[in-house]
Amino acid sequence: MNVEEAAQVFTDPRAYADEDRFHAACALLRRESPVHWVESDSLAPFWAITRYDDVMEISRDSETWHNAPRTAVNQDPAAPPPPVRTLVQMDPPDHLVYRHVSADWFKPAGVRRLSGRIEELAKRFVDHMAALGGECDFVADVAAHYPLYVILSLLGLPEDDFPRMLKLTQELFGANDADLARNASDSAAAETLLEFFEYFQGVTEERRKSPGDDLASVIANASIHGESIGMLEAVGYYVLIATAGHDTTSAAISGGLHALLTHPDQQRRLAADPGLVTTAVDEMIRWVSPVKHFMRTATRDTEVHGVPIAAGQAVLLSYPSANRDEDVFEHPDTFDVGRTPNKHVGFGFGAHYCLGTHLARLEGRALYAELVPRLRSVELAGEPEYMRTLFVGGPKRLPIRYTLT
Repeated sequence: MNVEEAAQVFTDPRAYADEDRFHAACALLRRESPVHWVESDSLAPFWAITRYDDVMEISRDSETWHNAPRTAVNQDPAAPPPPVRTLVQMDPPDHLVYRHVSADWFKPAGVRRLSGRIEELAKRFVDHMAALGGECDFVADVAAHYPLYVILSLLGLPEDDFPRMLKLTQELFGANDADLARNASDSAAAETLLEFFEYFQGVTEERRKSPGDDLASVIANASIHGESIGMLEAVGYYVLIATAGHDTTSAAISGGLHALLTHPDQQRRLAADPGLVTTAVDEMIRWVSPVKHFMRTATRDTEVHGVPIAAGQAVLLSYPSANRDEDVFEHPDTFDVGRTPNKHVGFGFGAHYCLGTHLARLEGRALYAELVPRLRSVELAGEPEYMRTLFVGGPKRLPIRYTLT
C-alpha cells in the first residue's frame, strides 16, 4: 500500500479488526509520513499522528491542543454537541474541576480498598470458566462481565441492571459493527445515549434523595463552583465510568489472552513464573491498545514534527501506532510478558491521562493471578473475531478450549 491508502485505516472500522493490515499501515506512516493529512468521503478531515514522541508532545500541551469540539474521528465538529458532556470533552478550566469529583476513588489508595472485592470477582469468574466444562467464549463468558461487575459495583448499581449496561455499552462502542450496533440507522448511537441519559437521570435523582456510600452518590451530590453539578455533566460522568470503565479493560483482558495463545513461548514463560503477571498485564494493554485514538484541535497555528498545522485543524492521536513505535520500543511487534520498561500510552498521557488506570491494572492482575496458576492447558477452539470500530474495541469473540484445576 502507499501512504494515502495506509492513512485510510483510521477511517475504516474494518481496519481495526484486521491487525496485520492496520499495523503495517501505521509502520509505513511512521516511516514516510508521520504527520499525514487524511480526507474521507464520510468524515471531516484531520491529521493522523502516528509517532510516539509526537503523540506525547501533543498530549502534554493542553493549552495548544483542546479536546473540544471533536473528541473522536467520527464526530462532526460542526454538529451540535452530544446530549451528555463527559470529562473527555472538557478542557481547562472545567476539566480539572470535574476530574476532582471522583479522583480520590481512582487513586492507588482508593483502588486498594477494592482489592478484596476484585480478587473475589476474579475467582468467581475463573470458577465460572471451570464450571463451563472446558470450553467457552472467553469474551462473552468472562471478559465482558468481570470488569463490568467491578465498575458497576463501584457505582453502586443493582446487579439486575448489569446486563442492560453491558448491552448499551456494546451498542455505543460497537456502532460500526453490525453484530453489536443497536440498528443500522444513523440515529442508533443517539438512541443509545438517550437511553443512558434516562437511566442515569433516574440514578442521579434517587441518589440526591437518598445518598449512599457509593461513587454514584458522590457524583450526584458533587458541588461545582458552589453549585450542584448539572444533570448533563452528572449523566456524562456516569456514562463515561460505566462504559469506558469496563469495556476497555474487557478488551485488554481478552486481547491479552489471545496474544498468549498466539505466542505460546510467552504463555509457557508466564505459567512457569506467575510473578510476571504485573508486567504481562501492562504488555497486554500495550499490545491491544483498547482506546484506538483521541482527537485534539489546535487552538492556534502551530507545527508537529515540522509540519504546519493551522488553528482549528484536528489531529488524531493513534495510540496503537505509538505503542508499536520502533524508536521507543525494542522489538515492538513482539509480545513480551516481561517487557521492562514499558512506557506505553495505552492510558493516554497528560491532563487527560485515564482516570481508571490503577483500577484497570488491578483488575487485569487479579484475573490473571487467579487464572494462570489454575490453567493446565488452553487453545483456540475456533476463529477469534475483533470488533469493527473507529474508537474503542478489542475481541468480540474468543472461543477457547482449556483444562482448569
